[in-house]
Amino acid sequence: MNQPLRLAILDLYNGHPNEGMRCIRMLVSEFKQGDEPDLIVQEFDVRQRKNIPQLADFDLFISSGGPGDPRDTDGWGRDYFALIDGLFAHNQTEPDRKKYLFLICHSFQMVANHFGLGVVTKRRSTSFGTFPMHKTEAGLLEPFFELLPEPFYAVDSRDYQLTQPNADIFEALGAEILCIEKDRPHVGLERAVMAVRFSPEVFGTQFHPEADSEGMLHYFGKEEKRQQVISVYGEAKYWDMVEHLNDPDKIMLTESVLIPSFLHDAARHLST
Repeated sequence: MNQPLRLAILDLYNGHPNEGMRCIRMLVSEFKQGDEPDLIVQEFDVRQRKNIPQLADFDLFISSGGPGDPRDTDGWGRDYFALIDGLFAHNQTEPDRKKYLFLICHSFQMVANHFGLGVVTKRRSTSFGTFPMHKTEAGLLEPFFELLPEPFYAVDSRDYQLTQPNADIFEALGAEILCIEKDRPHVGLERAVMAVRFSPEVFGTQFHPEADSEGMLHYFGKEEKRQQVISVYGEAKYWDMVEHLNDPDKIMLTESVLIPSFLHDAARHLST
């Protein structure tokens, strides 16, 4: 009988109210109800309580989004990056029992900045809503993207961005850019890198693949939140987002594919 797999969920929200952790928990719960090996799950409050898991105690990790500047780790980053560096080192030296990691938004930006994959900067304005993600050549061959169209849609909510990828460091790490944000020829700004395959075991997105339509619609259906979005982004943007959230071929599809693909892939490799 296979040993249970051990998953650590790293909460980087620093105590801020959010939908991300609920969505991650829901996807993990759905995975546990399937036919995969047993899964033991533990959450770690990385920023508020500076609670970091021991690498040896877990097989796979999901590291969440979060608020603030991803370049400023406020004293807790040392142990977080020690875990990340340890995971990459482990996978180089222990080919028979590798460890798997999914990085979301804030975590993605932190790790990309840590490795020097590009330039992480504050955006001129917050990116908020549902947007198309355009696959690169590598993205067209990415197994996790196989069930997603070109382009596919995802929830994007961030004040920072990864741009100006460093080709030499990407090559040295063996990483690949999988998708980028929408091209806007009339705007003289670089397109942000929206997903990276860091290694066969490590995957990251600058968007929120965990966002679920039902929860997001309920959240933004509240009058306070609806008025907040309209006051900042306009009514047309609000209804455009609602339309995308209701479309089974957009946000619903992305949520049903990416993190489940990561979990199934990790389980398949760890169970053989």
